[in-house]
Amino acid sequence: MFYVYILKSLKDKNLYIGSTNNLERRLKQHNNSEVFSTKSRVPFEIIYYEAYKAESDARKRERNLKLRSRAHIQLKKRIEASLK
Repeated sequence: MFYVYILKSLKDKNLYIGSTNNLERRLKQHNNSEVFSTKSRVPFEIIYYEAYKAESDARKRERNLKLRSRAHIQLKKRIEASLK
C-alpha cells in the first residue's frame, strides 16, 4: 500500500503533506529530524492519511493537495475537528 499523509507540527501547528509506502517508518523519520524539510518543526502527529494500491495514485493525490488550493481547502474542511 501507498499512503498520502498529513502531519501536524506540535511545535508550530502547521501542516505537512507527504506520501510513503511505510507510514510508521516515515513518521519516525520526521520525528527523528531525518527529513530536511521538517526537521526544525518536530514533533509531529499524523492527523490524516489515505491509502492507495498504486504508487502513482498516491503521488498524484499528494501533488493535487500540494498544488491545488481548492483540494487542500476541501480536505481541511472535512477534517476540521482533527486540526484543532
